Amino acid sequence: MMLRITALALVAWLLQGCAAAVLAGGATAVTSAGDPRTLGSQIDDKTIVLRASKALDQDPATKKTGNINITSYNGIVLLTGQVPAEGVRQQAAELVRVDGVRDVHNQIRVGSEVTFGTASQDAWITTRVKTKFLADDAVNAMNIKIVTENGEVFLMGLVSEDEANKAVNLARNVDGVARVIKAFEYKQ
Repeated sequence: MMLRITALALVAWLLQGCAAAVLAGGATAVTSAGDPRTLGSQIDDKTIVLRASKALDQDPATKKTGNINITSYNGIVLLTGQVPAEGVRQQAAELVRVDGVRDVHNQIRVGSEVTFGTASQDAWITTRVKTKFLADDAVNAMNIKIVTENGEVFLMGLVSEDEANKAVNLARNVDGVARVIKAFEYKQ
């Protein structure tokens, strides 16, 4: 009897994992469908991030030094975070120029890493900026990737110049935003 109960509990636990996987897969499909990039470009961007992360991990200067974040959108890489020296900052920008990278926006700052409190505030800023984009008909929130680091908001995506300007103005007016930096690619 005890074996049956244990087996039943195990099956129920495993099925919960399957449900989470199905839901996550569905959410990814919805996000992918609304993205202006092709599915191939989305996969390429994920591959770029993996290759760039590996390149940083294999270099002694960047492996355990500071905090470096990599975002790729349509082959354009955005580097954010903090490192202790300018040389490390420059080295990181060179290392992430892996196959498929068309351009690198090196926005790494020389200084100490942000605190947990600052990172939490950054997440809250990103949420509020995304909410403003969703509420505005002139901005397609699905076209814009938002990265917030130490109160600086970085905007990436494939947009028109009018949409980019509107997005910058919306982001600029969110409490806690120190600066907005554009890393857009413009539609023709």
